[in-house]
Amino acid sequence: MPALPEIWFTRCPVPTATGIAADRGELAREFAPDGIRVRALQDLPADQRDAHFTHELPGLFREGGNVPALWARSRGVETRLIALTWIEERQNILVCADSPVAEPAQLRGLRLAVPRHEIAIDFWRAMALHGHAGALSLAGLTLADADLVDVPGSPIGQWEGELAALRDGLVDAVYVKGAVAVETARRFGAKVAIDLDAAPDRRARVNNGTPRPVTVHQRLLDEHPDVVTRFLALLLESAAWAADRPEDVARILRAETGAGVEGVTGAYRPETAANLGLSLSDERLSLLEQQELFLRQQGFLESPVEVSAWAAPEPLLAARALADQRATPLVSPISPGARP
Repeated sequence: MPALPEIWFTRCPVPTATGIAADRGELAREFAPDGIRVRALQDLPADQRDAHFTHELPGLFREGGNVPALWARSRGVETRLIALTWIEERQNILVCADSPVAEPAQLRGLRLAVPRHEIAIDFWRAMALHGHAGALSLAGLTLADADLVDVPGSPIGQWEGELAALRDGLVDAVYVKGAVAVETARRFGAKVAIDLDAAPDRRARVNNGTPRPVTVHQRLLDEHPDVVTRFLALLLESAAWAADRPEDVARILRAETGAGVEGVTGAYRPETAANLGLSLSDERLSLLEQQELFLRQQGFLESPVEVSAWAAPEPLLAARALADQRATPLVSPISPGARP
């Protein structure tokens, strides 16, 4: 078995168990006795972080959006899906303050903003398309029932290009999600027309972060399965630690997302701290299959991804067993003749 001098981790600026574990120093602490250095991809210069999207770094653990993860897999990168999370992130359709739009049926015929970024995989565009599709589906409509308007993505910040187009009257509605969107929407004076989080059917909210995958390279799983198990066990333990510590999680989320109190409080429900858990349940796999089909139909994937074959459930099962073992106090046997 080849030596493993270092492992890498990367996560999106959203609620993740990886972010919790990193903030608490658990990742470095776990692997230091083995001489394995743990490095964050986000610590590299911006022009050296392509592996967050391509996953062409074999020693990388990635907890992030499913659009780049599915895209990388569709291009033949040998990754495996080892867990999924589902965290509500305030997915909204925004309109101008004086707009009468307040329900999905009113989106028919409207100009919906679809950003375009000059990046290898335009996950922003994919998010907007599926967000609009989800809102339209609540009224039995499809993307064909609206006017999709290309909007140049802004290099200044998240949602800036779309909300500027809304302000300038170039579009009628914009899809947004997350903490930064809450603050940016307020700055542009936009209001919520449709709250996708309120839809009873979570299939209307399937998007880049719902569900959110944890992936590793097949080589790392083959050569160092114990490291994969231990990393996942740390994520399970971090999710459990966060469950009854909403204030600590809110602090970590402000650091992870780059948003302030207003953004984090507005985007994430109080129960977010208790919902960071990992799973490969049939329901979550089915929701990811829905996303894969949408991305393929919209031309984002180079080839189909068979989600069930991509998933590797064994590491998570082993990690649960390890986490349970760690949580069980060791009881020393009572020697003969000793008092109980």
